Amino acid sequence: MQPPEPRRRVVVGVDGSPSSYAALRWAAGYARLVGGNVEAIHAWDTPSFVGRAGPAIDPKLELEHARERFAEGLRGAFGDDRPASLEARLVEGDPSEVLIRASEGAEVLVVGSRGLGGFARAMLGSVSQRCAQHAACPVVVVRQDGEGRH
Repeated sequence: MQPPEPRRRVVVGVDGSPSSYAALRWAAGYARLVGGNVEAIHAWDTPSFVGRAGPAIDPKLELEHARERFAEGLRGAFGDDRPASLEARLVEGDPSEVLIRASEGAEVLVVGSRGLGGFARAMLGSVSQRCAQHAACPVVVVRQDGEGRH
């Protein structure tokens, strides 16, 4: 008897933006279609500025705020109907670097886009752009509903 095939990993970045909620919902739908698990990642980074009196920001407080933002993001995307196949991970570090590392061995990496006005990067935010360029798997960039429509 052959061992069961491992479930496909669908990694998605969640930062609290409306487009990341759309990315999370897209990732959950895709995971259902391919029989995969969703690995939702919220990366947070404590600023490293240290003044004369010590750190400018309390890392424990930043971690608690990150936990709250992540929980709100999951509720914002699913309400009380959170998929059973969803694993939530809170990771300290630069968001694009965390997601690029998480993309190793994944079926797909899903990120939200962020409009930045009329500048050159108007179509993709810096995290989604870096992930699209450097991820170890295919990347899907999801716009929030109505984004980019006139």
